[in-house]
Amino acid sequence: MMEKIKIQFGDNFERQCKLEKPLDEMFHSMNPMFCLSQRIWKPQMDIYETQKDIIIHAEIAGVEKDDINIEVNSKAVKIAGVRSIKPPGESANYRLAEIQFGRFERVLYLPNIIDIEKVSACFFNGFLEIKLAKFPMDRSQRIKLSYR
Repeated sequence: MMEKIKIQFGDNFERQCKLEKPLDEMFHSMNPMFCLSQRIWKPQMDIYETQKDIIIHAEIAGVEKDDINIEVNSKAVKIAGVRSIKPPGESANYRLAEIQFGRFERVLYLPNIIDIEKVSACFFNGFLEIKLAKFPMDRSQRIKLSYR
């Protein structure tokens, strides 16, 4: 069964995007203790488009629906959230630690202007799907002239 996701609309998230890589990101694959830091990871995503829509698929298995935040404006989408760590137990030792936990965030700039009135999102089997309707460029409106 698909679950509905809350979507926020706005313009202020674009300025939050940073190109910096924290120092602990370099050490993440060497020691699992570094994955417990405050760094932000980026889930894998696919974006494709049809004639009418842009569709985004994000792989975020293990993330609770209430821990996903989606913000949309006419030019970009921000997908953020948290995947909580599941400790292996006191007597366990890591041999491999590749699954990323903590905060994640992606800002995706769209190839077309979208109609923010026609956006939907669902979460199913660890995948988030966001469907964004393209704003029709051939849409026109008749303007009525007024006299002064």
